[in-house]
Amino acid sequence: MTFSQLKQWVGVASLCAASALSAQAQGNHFNTPGNVLISDQYNNRLIEVNPNNHKIVWQFGNQSWVAGPHSVVGVNDAQRVGFLTLVAGTGVPAGAEPNCPNGCPDNRVMLVDPAGQIIWKYGEPGVSGSGPNQLNTPVQNTWLPSFHVLITDQANARVIEVTLNNKIVWQYGQTGVTGDGKDQLNNPNSAELLANGHILIADEGNNRVIEVTRGKQIVWSYGCANCSELNAAAFASRLPDGTTLITDGGNNRIVDVDLNGNVLWTYYTNMREGSVTNPAPSRAVQLKNGNILISDQYNMQVIELDSKQNIVWSQGEIGVAGNGFDMLNGPYDAKVIGDYTGLTPPFGFRH
Repeated sequence: MTFSQLKQWVGVASLCAASALSAQAQGNHFNTPGNVLISDQYNNRLIEVNPNNHKIVWQFGNQSWVAGPHSVVGVNDAQRVGFLTLVAGTGVPAGAEPNCPNGCPDNRVMLVDPAGQIIWKYGEPGVSGSGPNQLNTPVQNTWLPSFHVLITDQANARVIEVTLNNKIVWQYGQTGVTGDGKDQLNNPNSAELLANGHILIADEGNNRVIEVTRGKQIVWSYGCANCSELNAAAFASRLPDGTTLITDGGNNRIVDVDLNGNVLWTYYTNMREGSVTNPAPSRAVQLKNGNILISDQYNMQVIELDSKQNIVWSQGEIGVAGNGFDMLNGPYDAKVIGDYTGLTPPFGFRH
């Protein structure tokens, strides 16, 4: 497929999604609004789940530990782009999983059609690198309204913006150089495009969240490499009220902070009954209804909290890894189909 054909197809996906969805029975079909898209990391699969009955209605990834045309290894992040799906094949480091004693790399960001065919990718399967069309542990991907893709290329210590013809047109962080100085990152874990055009980065290894301009100036930050506010910031999003929702993975909590750095809300995932000692939550996003959807990674669950911090929905059994009905293994990311609250919308609209 040529670049022009791909761009046209993605454009058609954005226009046709709404009309296609209106004909579907609620929850039981691919891409139904309200379904939950879950990156089931150590099951090497991306699944779309009907929240009403917990059944899988769509899946990408054949659960292989080798990066290939029908597999995704160590999936970390995904989002729906019309009826296409953007997914990060992060890979699994050595020692993290019994099936991968020496590590199982993937190193691809892929755009997948409903049939599970990869129609675009950046990165070579199983190859760790920093050259043209190469990545090293891509942990997150964000589709931009410009039809570009923002990739958090963790082990290369950079966030890059690539075009559909695989050209890097913007970068923050010096390739392969870790630090907290000007234009430096340390193990970055996410990047979102804000409405003002700035980029919000969860700089995990520096225990901070930073907002940077296209000119690479830091205009807002929370935490720092030698501070105690955060420990391994896994994800950050700017909410409609201007606050920043941060997944503070090393502290096993979710925090919401205002622009002055005041903590407005906190939830500890390791304080709930049945929790493992260090669940290391990896993602928290706000939903249209104001609830918070949390990927509580090593508690093996995705949970939804209401305004009183009650769990009103969950997928997976707390502390139990599996791949059977209503089971997960290290869920890294979860998003509700059609809900981009606080996230970068793929086609220029804001919720």
